[in-house]
Amino acid sequence: MIDLKRHGVSHPARMIRYYHEEEIQMKVISTTNAPGAIGPYSQGFITNGMVYTSGQIPIIPATGEMPEGIAAQTEQSCKNVLAILEAAGSGADKVVKTTCFLAEIADFAAFNEVYARYFTSKPARSCVAVKDLPKGALCEIECIAEA
Repeated sequence: MIDLKRHGVSHPARMIRYYHEEEIQMKVISTTNAPGAIGPYSQGFITNGMVYTSGQIPIIPATGEMPEGIAAQTEQSCKNVLAILEAAGSGADKVVKTTCFLAEIADFAAFNEVYARYFTSKPARSCVAVKDLPKGALCEIECIAEA
């Protein structure tokens, strides 16, 4: 428990601001080994010993292109999200949760075949089909991991 009076905080409404500024430190993750954000967001954040990545579509960072087919796109999305984890000092073995998005639920089995090679620790996961993904991608993966 933080003794707020000791830190000069006398009003309860200031507690949240103090706690946020002094106790919670967030670090932006940025790497050229994964695609840059295509909108107003970061590749990921580290806070409170955890890494949170943004969703990674299968863009090849060096070329900006996407491979064809669900297997190749899953492979690239996995590589992209793992590059962000690596930049954060984490890795696939520290992933506790992934959220996966598929443009077609019919791709579920093919997606799983590739995904299983990268996430061997079998983290908790949600996998849903969505109407569309950015840039016409067939899949997108985001994760939460220990830092």
